[in-house]
Amino acid sequence: MPLDQASTLPFWRRPITLLFMMALAMPIAFNGWSLLLNNFVKEAANFDGADIGVLHTIREIPGFLAVGVIAVIMFVREQVLGLVSLILLGVATALTGFFPAMGGILTLTMLSSIGFHYYETVNQSLQLQWLPKDRAPQMLGWLLAAGSAMTAVVYVIVILLWEPLNLTYNAVYVGAGMATTVIALLCMLLYPQFEAPHPQVKKLILRRRYWLYYALQFMAGARRQIFVVFAGFMMVEKFGFKVHEIAWLYLINLGINMAVAPVLGQIVARYGERKTLIFEYAGLALVFLAYGGLYWFSWGVALAATLYVIDHIFFGLALALKTYFQKIADPGDIAPTAAVAFTINHIAAVFLPVLLGLLWVVSPPLVFALAASMALISLALACLIPRHPEPGNETIFARLVTPAPAQ
Repeated sequence: MPLDQASTLPFWRRPITLLFMMALAMPIAFNGWSLLLNNFVKEAANFDGADIGVLHTIREIPGFLAVGVIAVIMFVREQVLGLVSLILLGVATALTGFFPAMGGILTLTMLSSIGFHYYETVNQSLQLQWLPKDRAPQMLGWLLAAGSAMTAVVYVIVILLWEPLNLTYNAVYVGAGMATTVIALLCMLLYPQFEAPHPQVKKLILRRRYWLYYALQFMAGARRQIFVVFAGFMMVEKFGFKVHEIAWLYLINLGINMAVAPVLGQIVARYGERKTLIFEYAGLALVFLAYGGLYWFSWGVALAATLYVIDHIFFGLALALKTYFQKIADPGDIAPTAAVAFTINHIAAVFLPVLLGLLWVVSPPLVFALAASMALISLALACLIPRHPEPGNETIFARLVTPAPAQ
């Protein structure tokens, strides 16, 4: 069905509703898996910092290979690929608890990661194709809030039932994985295939004028690894957080995000991508330095939990990077560039967790000092975004080369 005819459908069958359904489905499996991960690998396979680095390197390899989406969408619609990827994520998550040794954990991590990363690549493309530019920041904020709300439901279930029902890792993994799988199957059956007005280029493209977007994606991927891999592991290793305590921390995080995420979209719409990203990266640099201080100065667990929440809020501002690209991109470039950008985002992810896992064994504060330096590099790059990005005005240098477009 052409996208411009979708308004004739009932609201629950429209493209925006499908985006919300997908935004609700993915976090159930992914965040259910993530919530238990650090405790699961520590108890089931006695992982240390180096082992957790290896696991996350394995997890990020499919992200590095996300450019393969371009080949797949030559034969499969993006919408179908996104839902099939969700099913793979759900099934692999459901099986995780049945294989508590290192080999099984790594294998199922790889399979679930293929589902997650291919879904995220396609989902980003569909969001930028289906959402109008004038409403994209606000709608992305609401989609982020919806995902946070569903994740909160998962965490509440774990918090309330983990000890009273003596839940096992296996039970939670099966429940979370199958929920995602069922929602994805229903979406395949109930929604028509939507056709965007601009056909997507189905080949690998690298455009010189997108260079700043590529650079920001690379740096975002590098510093994200340190947060994803080591911030949560720190809470377990240094402060001895149990499963239900980690769940409480995540739940507080999500409660704040549900309230803040729509506001973040409004901030991007009002102040623009340049100011928003500068603020994000400056804040992240301070947070990562404070993480290091937790080790150097033996600051308490309350500050560690507070920093973790603030850290997550700052990462929510990354939606400004999506809208920056939406504003500068040719409409037909969105799908292939989403795949290329996802690969660029994961270049550092292939080797950084292993190297930093080894550094973590020697000195955890040095890992966070490196993350702060990465945030400062990102801040410098964000300063190159023009106040009003558009095709032909991708960076502050563009107007020095080409004349300004007519107003």
